[in-house]
Amino acid sequence: MSAFYSKNNDFAYKDISLTGGTSVTIYEKVDILNLEEFLLENLEDVNIREVYDLVTREQIALIIETKSDEVEAKKVLEEFLEYELINGENASFEFTGSSLSESFYKQLLIAILFAFILMAIVVFLIFRIFIPSAAVIIAAFADILMTLTLINILGMKISSAGIVAFLMLIGYSVDTDILLTTRILKRDEGSLNERIYGAFKTGMTMTLTSLLAIAFALFVVKSFSIVLTQIFTVLVIGLGFDLLNTWITNVSILKWYVEKKE
Repeated sequence: MSAFYSKNNDFAYKDISLTGGTSVTIYEKVDILNLEEFLLENLEDVNIREVYDLVTREQIALIIETKSDEVEAKKVLEEFLEYELINGENASFEFTGSSLSESFYKQLLIAILFAFILMAIVVFLIFRIFIPSAAVIIAAFADILMTLTLINILGMKISSAGIVAFLMLIGYSVDTDILLTTRILKRDEGSLNERIYGAFKTGMTMTLTSLLAIAFALFVVKSFSIVLTQIFTVLVIGLGFDLLNTWITNVSILKWYVEKKE
């Protein structure tokens, strides 16, 4: 993440909903390879995505995103397609200004920051002990950081929906960490390892249930919803990392703390 930020001066690649630009949806069958080659030569920062029927795998629509303005994008597309694109009939156009997108991006980052701070405050109020509370927060922060880093490695462009998914991930992350910490610190029955194992069985059931449900939803929606696809992708990656950060990182810190205290 440090190397990425020093190179790009930002924490993630952003799509046009956060940088500004034009999104064009074409409701006709189009040769994607030839179109992409043509657009890359004539428009700025082009990204093309196909929408297809889940059963027949037949192309339903094509979504073109570019930083170029609406007029230029329409002109170039019509030149390639050799017919007029009419908004609301065979195509739809959306344009977002760069200043509005940048302002929206900053507000979303502030929302994530405040959500994380409020989560940390609640955790400290619940446990009132620094090390166990810090372990919960470290695990949640690691989930977000690792997920964002992997998304950057994969080259995904984050949209406003993706940032909302990170807000959801904060909630998913702390669930099992709070369960684990409560079982270890506030229950006396059984040995320390027995309490950890009991929390592990419950926590793994919770996380794997969510993970499988979201993974199935991702498989279903990826053919027709870009927004839901990005949300579910972020959550699947985040929940995968949460298994590591809860049952390796957080468990290690809590076990060390309890044994040292005893």
